[in-house]
Amino acid sequence: QVQLVESGGGLVQAGGSLRLSCAASGRTFSTYNMGWFRQAPGKEREFVAVISRNDAGTYAADSVKGRFTISRDNTKNTVYLQMNRLKPEDTAVYYCAADSNSDYVWDYWGQGTQVTVSS
Repeated sequence: QVQLVESGGGLVQAGGSLRLSCAASGRTFSTYNMGWFRQAPGKEREFVAVISRNDAGTYAADSVKGRFTISRDNTKNTVYLQMNRLKPEDTAVYYCAADSNSDYVWDYWGQGTQVTVSS
């Protein structure tokens, strides 16, 4: 069983920055693909970014490409989402997720952290 705990959310003005963290339990964190997703009020959950196991590669949604960066520190069992040039439309609950079978099916989810961007 993997437990994921997000932190770092908050209220920020448009154009500002936040860094989200997601700490994972377990000894095999480096073998998991890790992802960030978000869900805005009244909308479905959507993909934000993914980083493959062992930091082999990253991919981000077009809506955040060039502004958000996903990274990981396998020594700390933590994945990060650096968010720059935030926009009001980035307001959402942000979730991290883990894929433990290397098939990009997200087996484990965190509880989420709220990000609110004011205009």
